[in-house]
Amino acid sequence: MSKDRRNRSWYGMMDKDGFIRRSWMKNQGFPDHAFDGRPVIGICNTWSELTPCNSGLRELAEGVKRGVWEAGGFPVEFPVMSLGETQMKPTAMLFRNLLAMDVEESVRAYGMDGVVLLGGCDKTTPGQLMGAASVDLPSIVVSAGPMLNGKWKGRDLGSGTDVRKFATAVKAGEMTLQDFMATESGMSRSRGVCMTMGTASTMSSLSEAMGLSLPMNGSLPAVDARRMALAHMTGKRIVEMVEEDLKPSDILTKESFENAILANAALGGSTNAVMHLLALAGRVGVDLTMEDIEIGGEIPLLVNCMPSGKYLMEDFCYAGGVPVVLKEISHKLRKANTVMGKDISHYYDGAECYNRDVIYAFDEPRKPAAGLRVLRGNLAPNGAIVKPSAASDHLLEHEGEAYVFESIEELKANIDRDDLPVTKDSILVLKNCGPKGYPGMPEVGDMPIPAKLAKEGVKDIVRVSDARMSGTAFGTVILHVAPEATAGGPIALVQTGDRIKVSASTGVLELLVSAEEMEKRRAAWVAPEPYYTRGYAKLYVDHVLQADKGADLDFLVGKDTRPVTRESH
Repeated sequence: MSKDRRNRSWYGMMDKDGFIRRSWMKNQGFPDHAFDGRPVIGICNTWSELTPCNSGLRELAEGVKRGVWEAGGFPVEFPVMSLGETQMKPTAMLFRNLLAMDVEESVRAYGMDGVVLLGGCDKTTPGQLMGAASVDLPSIVVSAGPMLNGKWKGRDLGSGTDVRKFATAVKAGEMTLQDFMATESGMSRSRGVCMTMGTASTMSSLSEAMGLSLPMNGSLPAVDARRMALAHMTGKRIVEMVEEDLKPSDILTKESFENAILANAALGGSTNAVMHLLALAGRVGVDLTMEDIEIGGEIPLLVNCMPSGKYLMEDFCYAGGVPVVLKEISHKLRKANTVMGKDISHYYDGAECYNRDVIYAFDEPRKPAAGLRVLRGNLAPNGAIVKPSAASDHLLEHEGEAYVFESIEELKANIDRDDLPVTKDSILVLKNCGPKGYPGMPEVGDMPIPAKLAKEGVKDIVRVSDARMSGTAFGTVILHVAPEATAGGPIALVQTGDRIKVSASTGVLELLVSAEEMEKRRAAWVAPEPYYTRGYAKLYVDHVLQADKGADLDFLVGKDTRPVTRESH
């Protein structure tokens, strides 16, 4: 053994256990010298045909292997649970923490010295990072990359964003059902994640902004040869990181989380980033709170990508990608370490913008002060989130009468009724869709515009819920209300006809009902019966934290870096 690495107690022992492990690995054709003490690099792959976003990860794994072999390491690929955002019911978010457990226990139980995290689809990246951070071996991200721009009748189509626009247009009689269905085949033209600045592209971009991946990870298209080259270079770099003992705990500092919040604001990134950053911070012991999210509030929107603009990730890449954004906000960024072993400033050295209509300058932004806002009040004592960059300015300061849906089933059954008693000034409220209530806190917070209003030409109304919304969604949508209704939060007490006040500028979400009336309602409130009584879903409901804590499981917060000493034979 050249060094006393972690893998020594798996493959370097000259005894029965060492024999067993080496011998069985050799049935795959590995020669003797693969076990000479070189770094063993795990390639944690979320490839699955049920996760179309990640369908290119098999090839990227081969690129990583090339780089690992070149640098003198020993690559070993292994699968973990794959979370297909568009395919899973009731919601992929229910299983993010299960993926994190899968990653954590796989990395801990196998004899690897470092790990490359191959993810992409919304929950795979944060789930993998949470699991890896809890073991704290050298770790680095390679994302699947966005799809090519969608195309239909000579125009670009954006994942999720245009689906929502077209669905509303059909309701309003502005688009035929035939045309709507015809766009389906042109929407997803290649492997890769949503090509809008949805949650997948947001998290791959924030991985870059936090220094958890190599530069350009956030935007290179999935089918671009340069992503394969990036995978190769990542394989080389992880071997060096093992030699340097550069771990997530050396990178994931308070400053790196603050950089992610600032970058998310400039990118017009997903509201879901809040949940994932809070959960990841909990794994590494960084005290990140809803108050910290507010530092992005005054950062201008610089990226002109859907849903906060008109372009797509392919255009963002060709304009210069995340390095240009980091350069524009460099005077706001904190000093922070990266997987390169250098400060984050090295990620934007020499960055150039090639299209100012896609990435705006800080002093001439697309929209000023557009970062996520945290709202509080008697309706959301622990906070709620709104995304001004994707909202209607005139609705960010609003007071209106609530129309309440007690469940997602009630909403779906009634939202398109011709006699639904709502106006353009109404505030739709959806309950029991939080972490415990759904369970899993699904992306249903961007409630559809009622058909009645769509026919009148209404494009946006205020919506309030304890749910999330897709990063591809848009509108004046107030999300992540905490505590949730099922946990007895004040949102459970809202009734149709109540007035609600919203002020993004002052951070207010207030139910205009007297304290006495609220107490009366609370005394009469009965918690809903749990829907799941067995399996992982029961474990989740019993232990999930609220949205303001990142919706991790309470017993997964923190990490365990102790070596595994007990043998299996």
